Amino acid sequence: MNQWIIDCWNVVMNDRRNPLSNIPDTNVRHMVMQVLAWMWCIIFSMSLGSLTVFAYTTIAHTLLIAGIVATVVIFETAKRKPNFFLNSLYHTPSRSRRYMWVNGKRILLDKNDPGGEHE
Repeated sequence: MNQWIIDCWNVVMNDRRNPLSNIPDTNVRHMVMQVLAWMWCIIFSMSLGSLTVFAYTTIAHTLLIAGIVATVVIFETAKRKPNFFLNSLYHTPSRSRRYMWVNGKRILLDKNDPGGEHE
């Protein structure tokens, strides 16, 4: 019985074992799985007769997918461009320092001044 449940799960959810494995592009395979997931959310929500359930499942799926996408993007950026996080986000002179105005007059700073209180 246990193996039967696992096999049923894999036939539907495992893209390497279900018929979608014939699609060579992993991205397309993933997109088709996402469309199927949304379709089943709509079907279950409508079968319960509640648009509220649909709204909750839509929001929950959107948040889950957005979290996964953000994590993958950050991990891929860290893997491919590890210096991105060091050089571009922290302890760099802000572009706004070039456009400082006081009482309608532009303040010119030394070009070698890195700015910030920690330098």
